[in-house]
Amino acid sequence: MSDWPELRTNRLLLRGWLPEDRLAMAAINADPRVMEFIGEPMTDLQNAAFTERVEAKFAAQGFGFWAVEVVGVSPFIGFVGLNTPMFDAPFMPAVEIGWRLGSAFWGNGYASEAARAALDFGFEVAGLDEIVAFTTERNVRSRRMMERIGMTRDARDDFEHPSVPLGNPLRPHVLYRIGSPTAGRHAQQAHRADGAR
Repeated sequence: MSDWPELRTNRLLLRGWLPEDRLAMAAINADPRVMEFIGEPMTDLQNAAFTERVEAKFAAQGFGFWAVEVVGVSPFIGFVGLNTPMFDAPFMPAVEIGWRLGSAFWGNGYASEAARAALDFGFEVAGLDEIVAFTTERNVRSRRMMERIGMTRDARDDFEHPSVPLGNPLRPHVLYRIGSPTAGRHAQQAHRADGAR
């Protein structure tokens, strides 16, 4: 996948997907610990469709979910990146940041390290003004991660995810946001200019 821009951090390479990544992703998507707050573990067919969508969306958007490699440690640990959700919600249209790593790699700071690189790409290269993240209310681990990478929540933005059935405990979702540092500087400059008149 040479068309995918590669992102590098101190420990990680965020890159395009390779054919062998699909098998590793199937194991992650079938892990009940990983899928606890997402939904039922995926079958092989569901995983194949999922990875095909990931690759197609990146080709269409110029960004998406990068495959994550820990350089010198593991060739594939999951994905982190940007996505355009396709469901109806008050905050849409939006670009979200998302991640899914194998449980064997939790607790090492890999997700937040990769997420910061993806945020930088979104703001500095893709020119986004804002990026959101969302998860079920119960997913404390992901919520703490959103806070670690600088995202904030306003409870008034919380919503019922329309793709989750009514009555399902995973349906209530929280929304976090982060704005472009550049947009913030431009707003401050405009405010100072207004005050100078």
